[in-house]
Amino acid sequence: MSPVEPARLDPGDPEMVNATLSTPVGANGTLGLGEPVEIPARQGRAIRLRRGQTLRLTNTFGSQVADFWAFIADDPREFLSMEHVRPALRRLTPRPGDLLVTNRRRGILTLLADSSPGVHDTLIASCDIHRYHQLGFVGLHDNCTDNLRMALLAVGLRAAQIPCPFNIWMNTPPLPDGSIAYRSPVSSPGDHVELRAELDCVAVVSACPMDLLPINGADNMPKALHAMVTDQA
Repeated sequence: MSPVEPARLDPGDPEMVNATLSTPVGANGTLGLGEPVEIPARQGRAIRLRRGQTLRLTNTFGSQVADFWAFIADDPREFLSMEHVRPALRRLTPRPGDLLVTNRRRGILTLLADSSPGVHDTLIASCDIHRYHQLGFVGLHDNCTDNLRMALLAVGLRAAQIPCPFNIWMNTPPLPDGSIAYRSPVSSPGDHVELRAELDCVAVVSACPMDLLPINGADNMPKALHAMVTDQA
């Protein structure tokens, strides 16, 4: 891992570097239909989706959180927006059949299926090096914010800003007293979600590197995820 001089940062520049930057999937982020791809623990990958294609994301080991984003293919300034999804659904968490919208309130993805108990998060910002410093880590740490930046750069794109992610399988419920709990996922090995693209877009998935809180299970051990693109609606 190597640092980037903070004075030179813009929203698309990573503050640290891992293999995400040099390991895009497929040809410029395009996967062959039905071709499984691993998203290694602590890393991220960008996957291009054409309208009508479905992304199947699998929690292979059951305890891994996926930070998830989607950007309009020809204009990454428009993106899947949790701030807009929540009022559109009038719920905190999407369910199968729900249309997920962008910051311009257009449908970008439909959540087609969810084999898990449906516990996900739409409130928590992606982890970054500053979050790990707050938790007592000294130095550079893999993080979802930089995984997003690097995954986009790896396919020739640049993040114009860092949206709040759809934290798939993340178990951080709001409590009656207004606090937020940080708990282990309730998903099981092999659980999956399926998301159909309603517009041409670039999805980004980060296998969250959090190892200082039980976000990725009681063992605090980040693990790999797997993804696949199909034309099946």
